[in-house]
Amino acid sequence: MEPIKHVELKTLRDFYSLMADTREVRHEAVNTLLNGGGADGEVIQSLGNALGSLESVPEVGGKRVLALDGSRSVDLDMDYEINELRKDIFYLEEGEDTFLDFLGDLHPDFDDHVAAGREMLAGLDLGCLATDRDGTINNYCARYLTSIQSIYNAVFVSRFAREHVAQPIILTSAPLDGLIKISVNPEGEIYYAASKGRECLDLEGRVRRLAISEDKEEAIRELNQRLEKLLARPEYGKYLLIGSGLQFKFGQTTVARQDIGKSVDAAESEAFLETLQALVHELDPDHRNFRMEDTGLDVEIILTIETSGDGLKDFDKGDGVRFLDAELGLEMFRGMHLVCGDTGSDVPMLEAALEMAPGTRAIYVTEDPDLARRVTGLTDNALIVPTPDMLVTIMGTL
Repeated sequence: MEPIKHVELKTLRDFYSLMADTREVRHEAVNTLLNGGGADGEVIQSLGNALGSLESVPEVGGKRVLALDGSRSVDLDMDYEINELRKDIFYLEEGEDTFLDFLGDLHPDFDDHVAAGREMLAGLDLGCLATDRDGTINNYCARYLTSIQSIYNAVFVSRFAREHVAQPIILTSAPLDGLIKISVNPEGEIYYAASKGRECLDLEGRVRRLAISEDKEEAIRELNQRLEKLLARPEYGKYLLIGSGLQFKFGQTTVARQDIGKSVDAAESEAFLETLQALVHELDPDHRNFRMEDTGLDVEIILTIETSGDGLKDFDKGDGVRFLDAELGLEMFRGMHLVCGDTGSDVPMLEAALEMAPGTRAIYVTEDPDLARRVTGLTDNALIVPTPDMLVTIMGTL
């Protein structure tokens, strides 16, 4: 492991490179801690240098400013990167008990939510964990590729997976390559399922994919080419830099139109959404190939799949769960499972799991009362918590 030095960040490329370096340091630290080792002074120093580098970036109006190229600059929300580095350093320096007290001070009603989750899961041997990542077991970040998993987070999630789950799966809408690059859990212990479950890295390091027909592959290839040309235009270039950016997934493409910091004017964001809708309609006027899903931050353009009645639907995470159950031989009908999510797109995961195993438990991270009612209406074995830190603490302290 190369130690991280304090550097002056001048460009967006510098920022991305630094965060990639923290991934390597964190990955090694997690392996050490889970194997019984202690906090390493060199790791703490490296993370401190990374934190200092981020905090030294000039700030204007609450945003950090870096150069995009020779003539343009970009305003960035770095709250996630800075806050998670601070938490990791505190966790390593002060120890887990003090860190949990810190989280309790940080989040209102933290202890009550954690106690309720521990009570719901106490004594259970879970067959599968099927959980979303961002907003569920990971705090939200303004960009995907700098949302490097924290050390404390990976220790809590991985320890839970090792001790309480036979088949742990992180199931996300992100592309598989991107998901792997931002995760620091030990290798070969957790399934990484991406593109809503269409593709998966198994525990032996093999990539499994759901077959896509040639005509659908050609349709999404043309879509992606048109999107690349669209976002190469100066007026749309900002959408490559915020939130999820432009992500080519397996059977799905994501385009950011806003980020959690609301850095794009609302009317401009809505106009861009209409531009994307017009493009998809031009390529697929009969709605045979694509469905669009707008989260308010991202626009998901998803290849359709055939249903039993010759109808068409978008591929959702419930379809992903069913594919993974068959492809990986999970035999989900046999056990009790835990499903975790934070948005409506995560609900099909729970529905699919309940169809196979009615005793499935659910913990969803949300402050949206409609989503909470939707989840608790599916099963009595559901708990709602307001932050990812609460969920991972429930996992890490069982």
